[in-house]
Amino acid sequence: MSRIGKKPIPIPKGVEVSISDGSVAVKGPKGSISRPTHPKIGIEVGEGSVLVSVADESRESRSLHGLYGALISNMVSGVGKEFEKVLEIVGVGYRAEVKDQSIVFNLGFSHPINFALPEGISAAIDKNKITLLGIDKELLGRTAATIRGLRPPEPYKGKGLRYTDEHIRKKAGKTGAK
Repeated sequence: MSRIGKKPIPIPKGVEVSISDGSVAVKGPKGSISRPTHPKIGIEVGEGSVLVSVADESRESRSLHGLYGALISNMVSGVGKEFEKVLEIVGVGYRAEVKDQSIVFNLGFSHPINFALPEGISAAIDKNKITLLGIDKELLGRTAATIRGLRPPEPYKGKGLRYTDEHIRKKAGKTGAK
């Protein structure tokens, strides 16, 4: 049994969890999100908490136990308070701006890059910081990784898109012959 899966998931006020036909749906003040469940996982909604259980003690069931505990916990906390990822733009002339439901990047290429944000993800740009917000932690992380992949930080000067808490190991570069 997983230690994470054994923990009851507290449900804050204003958040509703419902189970129907092999899926879990969570509604809250920030929106609603649903996810299909695996047949080997049992989910029970009690008074103010959600419990995840396994059908048998197989290896697959035990591995899914902690996974679904973490996924449902992320769903409950996401609809109550949105998740946030912050990226920063490093480089002379590198810019970004939000237009409708997309971000237009100027990252030193010969053309601007138009990145369409997925449904449920919003962005705000303040100088060189891009703040992404969303209730789905998995989709938010995937979107941030895709944006970072447009121009990953290079190891010599550190130019590119990076997470704010990311540390770039810089290389020394060439030394001139004497």
